[in-house]
Amino acid sequence: MDTPAIIEVDLNTFPELVERSRQVPVVVLFWTDQVPPAAETKAAFERLAQQYQGKFVLALSDVAKDQTLAQQMRVQGIPSIRAVKDGQLAEQMDGPQGENALRQLIDRLTQSPADALKGQLEHYLELEDFDGALAVLKEAIAAEPNNAGFKVEWADLLLVKGDVDGGRTVLNTIPEDTDDRERPATRLEMLEEAAGMGELGDALNDVSANNADLDARYRASVLLTRERRYEEALDQAMEILRQDREFREDAGRLTMIRIMALMGKGSEVAKRYRRRMFNTLH
Repeated sequence: MDTPAIIEVDLNTFPELVERSRQVPVVVLFWTDQVPPAAETKAAFERLAQQYQGKFVLALSDVAKDQTLAQQMRVQGIPSIRAVKDGQLAEQMDGPQGENALRQLIDRLTQSPADALKGQLEHYLELEDFDGALAVLKEAIAAEPNNAGFKVEWADLLLVKGDVDGGRTVLNTIPEDTDDRERPATRLEMLEEAAGMGELGDALNDVSANNADLDARYRASVLLTRERRYEEALDQAMEILRQDREFREDAGRLTMIRIMALMGKGSEVAKRYRRRMFNTLH
């Protein structure tokens, strides 16, 4: 991509930036070298501009050179930040900010609705607040009823809650080629399989009694997956792979692939086990 957009702005050029914000968010930083926290904020924003590669415009207004735009924007102190998106003032932050806070600001401005929704859902799921997650999804789907990505999350959430029939119903409305549809489809498959496997405690006891009982390990892996204890489930499947590649037509490897499909594309745990699986196979 092109070099990240870092420009100087003043009262005369600001209207052009407002129009530009309809294509890409604009972050205006009021700063000066004479205020060390402002200079630090400028340096942090410049690092982020390099990392985000043109996803936002960084507009710099040095108040030591010209204060007219700062006065127009009612800036009271330095550093001060004004974020403009779709032609409107979207956010403002006053005073020194850490780089993490600046990154969160940029993420809010640049994330797609689907990405923002996923972040909210992950928060609720970490808390196991399924009702809160469903409320977020219902609001999103009401706003964009034809958004297949939101339906993917809806189907998956219903399945996580244990509503197999509801999850299956929603899944059947999602086109086969929809991105990430594999996640709820795989979860449904594994939940249906787990339904006939008995209790997790019994499977784990069988594994403890006989380390080579691969049937018990397979049951334990699927039942642990149902409980979203993914790392433990992967350990069981990895041991199947290590002991017998031919067990149930490569069930160890295939089960690991299915579990990792449930964990999301950015999962560090999934990446780690994918490397372990590769090393075991080669």
